[in-house]
Amino acid sequence: MKSKLFSTKEEDACSRVNSFTRRKFFSVSAASLAGLALHSHLPGQEKVDDHKPKPTSTPPDIQTNIAEALKIPRTKASLPGRYPGQVVRISTGAASSGGKLDPSKIKAAVEKGLLELGGENDIRSAWLQFVSPSDVVGIKVNPIGEKLLSTKPEVVAVIIDGLLQAGIPKKNIIIWDRRLFQLHEAGFTAERFPGIEILGTEMRGPNGEFYDDKGELWSKDNIDREAPFYFADIEDKYNKETLPYMVNEGKESYFTKILTRRTTKVINVPILKNAGATVTLCLKNLSYGALSNTSRLHKLWMKSVAEPCAFPALRDKVVLNIVDGLQACYEGGPGADARYIWDANLMLFGTDPVAVDAVGHEFIVKERMKRGVQQLEDKKRRAFLDLAAGLGLGVADPEKIKIKDMDLA
Repeated sequence: MKSKLFSTKEEDACSRVNSFTRRKFFSVSAASLAGLALHSHLPGQEKVDDHKPKPTSTPPDIQTNIAEALKIPRTKASLPGRYPGQVVRISTGAASSGGKLDPSKIKAAVEKGLLELGGENDIRSAWLQFVSPSDVVGIKVNPIGEKLLSTKPEVVAVIIDGLLQAGIPKKNIIIWDRRLFQLHEAGFTAERFPGIEILGTEMRGPNGEFYDDKGELWSKDNIDREAPFYFADIEDKYNKETLPYMVNEGKESYFTKILTRRTTKVINVPILKNAGATVTLCLKNLSYGALSNTSRLHKLWMKSVAEPCAFPALRDKVVLNIVDGLQACYEGGPGADARYIWDANLMLFGTDPVAVDAVGHEFIVKERMKRGVQQLEDKKRRAFLDLAAGLGLGVADPEKIKIKDMDLA
């Protein structure tokens, strides 16, 4: 039986999140992170108890197939896109009182960010720099923190309004991520976004089950085994409780068909949160959100965040990054811990995910230092940015990044 990837009719079934889904998934996730904390090279899993960055060991030399990806010819649209090394940074004033949002200020921030980035005078022209009416646009969100710390539906609603103004019909707009049930938990539902497809690579059957009558994962049909895949010479074995969230075992990570076959352009809308003394932002939202079999990749974290973005599925389709930093997390990430979430009121705009991540990294590190979580910046924690820059994905050197600051508060 085939997975119904190209339909959103599962809304009713998938909204019935059974006890296994929530309880088992998050207990598995916690166990996985606890195990990963043993790897000292993994940013974000150690706690800086003495307020100083701890030394890190060199990641193991795990071989990947990045050289093969780099042989594939680039296109005019390839990352870092139209505006390499340029970032618009806006203080929005849109969030207050623990995340209470002002939609009018969100709209003003998104439109001003696009106008400033593209140097246009009207918002329709600004959007048309990145998309055309014939495109199928995938909006890549991060819903992993449920409503506590996920991409805000209010931000996505403004983006959709902009795409509609640019002439893109609703049927050509997709909100997507890895896990359908997490999208629903974060507020991305058919009721909230009528006429917009909401898709997850990993999804349940019509009655909430993970397996069909043959014992095969339905979501296996949602990964593209014919497109170039990411290979890393490392693998883990999963039991039947964890495998539904990884889709496949082995040493290959496959890109989702949502990305390879459905969309022609991608707008990346990550959230601003720490991973130890660094961030998981644009690059991580793309690489881990678009691939199967990712749990093993934490063992080569720096490579696996940057390298998948150099594959055509992402490199040639991601045209814009809009960071939702209305609320942000300075500690406890990459999960969502309410104790460390604050109204940061920040949004970042850029076509260059490396430059945007560099600006976000600096912002989070400064916040951590201001709050006494760490004392000094550990330059090793931004090494993934240098790797991504070396792959031609953008600009990592802070001295070469041009930032346009605006205060709409």
